[in-house]
Amino acid sequence: MDQIPWTTYFERELFLESTTESITIVHHAYLTSPVGAAPLFVTHHGAGSSGLSFAALTAEIRKRLPSAGILSLDARGHGFTKITPEPDTLDLSLGTLSTDLLSVIDQTRIKMGWKELPALILIGHSLGGAVVTDVAKTGKLGSSVLGYAVLDVVEGSAIDALQSMQTYLSTRPLGFPSLESGIEWHIRSRTIRNSISARTSVPALLKHDEEMRSSRQWTWRTDLAATQPFWEGWFVGLSKKFLEARGGKLLLLAGTDRLDKELTIGQMQGKYALQVFPEAGHFIHEDLPEKTAMVIVDFYKRNDRSALVLPPKVSDMLRAGKKV
Repeated sequence: MDQIPWTTYFERELFLESTTESITIVHHAYLTSPVGAAPLFVTHHGAGSSGLSFAALTAEIRKRLPSAGILSLDARGHGFTKITPEPDTLDLSLGTLSTDLLSVIDQTRIKMGWKELPALILIGHSLGGAVVTDVAKTGKLGSSVLGYAVLDVVEGSAIDALQSMQTYLSTRPLGFPSLESGIEWHIRSRTIRNSISARTSVPALLKHDEEMRSSRQWTWRTDLAATQPFWEGWFVGLSKKFLEARGGKLLLLAGTDRLDKELTIGQMQGKYALQVFPEAGHFIHEDLPEKTAMVIVDFYKRNDRSALVLPPKVSDMLRAGKKV
């Protein structure tokens, strides 16, 4: 199965550099700029994934909103984002990832010469859902954020699922003899249930290691087992933040059994929009990009303030000599 290049989906890639006292990080991101007053959909992938996880969804969003922009980053330790010097232990704490996302958004604005941010819809899958919710809760993006969408993660079920994470990792291949076999494994194991998306997103998950003496020279870019110290911190308090942050709220799940008590009550109170796709796996946006795009574009339209037309003030009508 041949891979599909990122240029099929995005207009450019960005390399956004920032420096702290101890490291320099160059965030890699994919961008298609919004046109005019169109929104920018900002995506954050889950642990072990990459910005190309949203490529197929990007194409479907732009079929419905041709002027929309998409910004999809590779988180630190993922995809083609680089840190120098390479740290002994990777900081993937929620606070760090949220700061990274804010930095990438602002650096993109500067690099593209935008005087101000376009209207934003934040979209996060799994760990990415926790990151975009945390960013929304900080309020640091101000009124730019129209809303945020969280894909297949809620606090209760995520924390429960962490118990079986090591079992999952122990059953996953350590590597593959070729890129094509890596793509095929993702489809055959139903990790990703859409071959178009798998051919696009899987290549960014693997790297070629010529020094490997085994036949499996294509290995994982991200050591998921090494992220274990951060797992619980990603999800504790997620439901409360999701319900309390400002902006429209959308939750897409692959099954209603994933709802925890707090979100069940919030749903009954109409605090957020809920969409369930029981035919999808965990990677909803890769398995069902068309259906996911329809829901997200509809969510944007319902929260688009530019579409609001306020009635004229009575005082203005009187001044104009109109009868009231």
